[in-house]
Amino acid sequence: MNEMNSQTPAPRLDLELNVNYRRSYARSEDFGKLINISLTGAFLQTPRVESLEVSDKVTVTFIVGGRTREITSKVVWKNECGCGIQFQPFNNRDVQIVDDLMYFVENQKESKKMVLDTIFSKVTNS
Repeated sequence: MNEMNSQTPAPRLDLELNVNYRRSYARSEDFGKLINISLTGAFLQTPRVESLEVSDKVTVTFIVGGRTREITSKVVWKNECGCGIQFQPFNNRDVQIVDDLMYFVENQKESKKMVLDTIFSKVTNS
């Protein structure tokens, strides 16, 4: 079974990633921020949440590692702050895009943790 099509939400990683998104029937893009992500979906925070409806298909565009990436998704719920989106992968490349983003987020967190550990170690040993 493909993990990205599972009905159970996968564990989430916190992040703050600026994105553009476009509803499948819209001509223009809107902007937002991914606040968390998993292999199955993400939370999209956007000031234009009123323009989205549950079941809308949206293409989310973001830049990671200097490369522009796109992933198709569907709005599964919304509130006044944003919406939950479920990724709708067409192929293994789409799955890899999400996996790469999650890897990038984890590496950034690990790098920050290592820097803080080094600082705390030097302060403690002084």
